[in-house]
Amino acid sequence: MNLGSCVHPSGKFIYGVHRPAFHVVNLRENNYVGRLGFFEDGAPVDNQANFPPGPVEEPGADIIYEIPNPFPFRGVTYIARPWAEEKAENPSAIRLPELPGISFTVTLKRWFGKNPLSSEKKTAIFKTLPQPLQLAVAETSTDPEDLICLAKISCEFVFDPNTRRPRGLRYQRDVTGKPRPMISDPVLYEVIANNPRLPDDYKQVMLLRPGVQGGSEIVGEWNDIPTGGKTHVFEYLRRNSYIPWGHYAANMADDAVRYRVGDLTATDMRALRHLYYQRTCVRMARSLGISMEWDRRCLAEQEIESLRKQISGALENPAKRNALKYTRTLWGWNFGFGYSPTRYRLHASHQQIHQQYALVPATVSANFSGDAENMADPMTTAYACGDQIADFIRQYRHQTGRKFFEAYLQAIENNQRLDGRDTDASLVIYQDAHVMLFVPKAQTSQWEVQMMTCGPVGNILEADTNTRRSLDQAILTAVQVLEKMGAKMIACIEYSKAFDAPDDDQRLLYAFLPRLPESPGAFSEAQLRWINGHYPEDFAAACRSQLT
Repeated sequence: MNLGSCVHPSGKFIYGVHRPAFHVVNLRENNYVGRLGFFEDGAPVDNQANFPPGPVEEPGADIIYEIPNPFPFRGVTYIARPWAEEKAENPSAIRLPELPGISFTVTLKRWFGKNPLSSEKKTAIFKTLPQPLQLAVAETSTDPEDLICLAKISCEFVFDPNTRRPRGLRYQRDVTGKPRPMISDPVLYEVIANNPRLPDDYKQVMLLRPGVQGGSEIVGEWNDIPTGGKTHVFEYLRRNSYIPWGHYAANMADDAVRYRVGDLTATDMRALRHLYYQRTCVRMARSLGISMEWDRRCLAEQEIESLRKQISGALENPAKRNALKYTRTLWGWNFGFGYSPTRYRLHASHQQIHQQYALVPATVSANFSGDAENMADPMTTAYACGDQIADFIRQYRHQTGRKFFEAYLQAIENNQRLDGRDTDASLVIYQDAHVMLFVPKAQTSQWEVQMMTCGPVGNILEADTNTRRSLDQAILTAVQVLEKMGAKMIACIEYSKAFDAPDDDQRLLYAFLPRLPESPGAFSEAQLRWINGHYPEDFAAACRSQLT
């Protein structure tokens, strides 16, 4: 069997072990031995070791584990044994250190000593900083004074004459007569508005208030604040989206500010996901001719479940199933924001906690050299990432006679450590009757965590009320655990089964992919070669230690 997967049909993981030993012919002509420096006692240090006189013999280099991803289209993970052995001694050490508090205002006060620093003088200093330094302060400062000063440089505010707090932005009309905020430095503006330490009233007028980011219509809402709750979510329609046929964004509203996952409640997550379930069910019901009164209100959970069952029943009709215009879901979440002083954007998020979703059409019009009319089949399948899993598990079953996800779950249950230690070998972080949150044997992002359904549920239309609740809780658990370990930016994606797929093997799968400081994504990652410095079992143990 050569399926390129670490999941063997026997229900065990299979992987490679490199034990390098090699002879290297020396082709260097000249020696360039020189002095590098001196020890404290004055003894010299040179670079003689860099210029061997003859061939180089390596009898036993570091052992490297090569682990194919369960899904071959996601590449291969390499684990260096010495790095991983160090972490195995203390798995709780797998975390990022908390960044120290930074205040440029305090630094200025130290520079000026006893001389008082007026507000005008401080503003002048901030203005004269080169933009890379302004961005560095805006990104890393934990001092609201720094951020307010830079905010006033990036745009024009209208202030309340009594409180001197911001009431809104100053606007001007563009050439078409549309109102445009007076923002002088869009990059600086965006970095400041995404810094959690910026006071909430500035966040409101710069980023959160409906309409400040443009004219996207609000077409859905969850709000329990009027009844004593603390959760409020808006659903925005993104008409002209990079996702064809538009997509939706569920954003925490301006009166429910959430910049950290630690501030996110179970009700918040339920509300964000509720809008996803609701929009998907309403769109599918309308396309299948199912009628219901749904204008200008949020559907109750039991109404969504009733609608989901009607949709499932309608999809049993082959004629209706084959006529579906939209056949897959798309769901994702970019948590966190980062901008380097060199103007490299480090993550896609640009507002407080939100999630995005859409339906993917079954087909897209094909064009060949501008002549689609003469093609035998003028349509081609539209892309959805879950289709890659569907293609692979069909191939796996054809070649092995085994359902892939059955073998995968068995392999996770039977997992043994890569290093052979007689210690905890579990990859599971959290599990209930419906879902499992676990560390994949072959992580792509060094801190990747995955979640999948335990039973034959391949998309949210196949997930009943209890399963949806489990999904919501596991997603919240995953991101909160990763944030506690120090992750500041996490991309979350859903791999789902097509609505019209007959196979009951494919499970609904979510991947949580933290972006780490020392993992820029270079040539290795471009080849889908993922480099890791810990054993997956130790990372799972580190994650479990963060559960409360």
